Amino acid sequence: MTAASMDRSAPTVSVTQGKALGGVLPFVLGSALLGSIGIFVHMAEAGALTATWFRCAFGLLGLTAWLLWRRQLHVLRLAPSTAGWVLLASALMVLGWVLFFAAMERISAGVAVVLFHMQPMWVLVLGALCLGERPGRHRVAAVALAMLGLVLATGVLQQAASQQGAQPQYWWGVGMCLLGALLTAAVTVIARRLRAMPAGVLAWWQCAVGSAVLWLAPATQGWPAWGAAWGWLAALGLVHTAAAYALIYIGMARLPTGRIAVLQFVYPAIAIVVDWQYFGHRLGALQMVGVVVMGLAIGYAERRASGKTSPS
Repeated sequence: MTAASMDRSAPTVSVTQGKALGGVLPFVLGSALLGSIGIFVHMAEAGALTATWFRCAFGLLGLTAWLLWRRQLHVLRLAPSTAGWVLLASALMVLGWVLFFAAMERISAGVAVVLFHMQPMWVLVLGALCLGERPGRHRVAAVALAMLGLVLATGVLQQAASQQGAQPQYWWGVGMCLLGALLTAAVTVIARRLRAMPAGVLAWWQCAVGSAVLWLAPATQGWPAWGAAWGWLAALGLVHTAAAYALIYIGMARLPTGRIAVLQFVYPAIAIVVDWQYFGHRLGALQMVGVVVMGLAIGYAERRASGKTSPS
């Protein structure tokens, strides 16, 4: 390579590296916020569907206020070429949330989390099929290793071998999680198609669809008692939906699906730590090994990604 060609390629590499870094930070921060969602759901003491509706409703309020402050309400108007994709992604995300909460009524939270986070592998498959992105052997290996760590960290193998694993309801819950993971992965791929859309618009439409569809839940099951529960539910929508998803979609627009697939393990990793520290569910030796394996897989993938975007 000549000096002239190196000079021409250096700015491109620098821009690519800066764009990737600018995507990792918001994506990881948004995922970390989601990792603490269990505390808010627990403290709100509301039913699954009711909590989901409040999440959508308060998330909608938060995102609307944010767009108002940025004077960007006009971006909510969808072009004919994107309207179908946005509404499809919104419906898939809401259905994924419903399936996840429904699964938690049939299987333990730990098993639900690990099965729902089969989505990184789905992201790699759908990214290759729909977007023509080739993640490479190292990325696939990193995702597979992180998934192994996730399985160990949540203790899903021990729970599946228990009496609960022999009940039909358990396998209904498993099926719901796997389907929900596929739907959520499809949303990730659609978000990549819509990366030119301003951050927060897709999340706004998801909350709007969820608010319109799920309002019957609190109306028929009863509204939470006025007081602290409403504060927890408000935070569930404002923090874990409005803020978290806006950050995640900012990151998605700047990252390839292969890198997103690996970084998605930040959410369950944080959730496991929160479950341990807040709810007192102490991890066994095998579960601690799983957390370490997840961390190593994410670190390995990120080092390779940084090495590929840095000048030689």
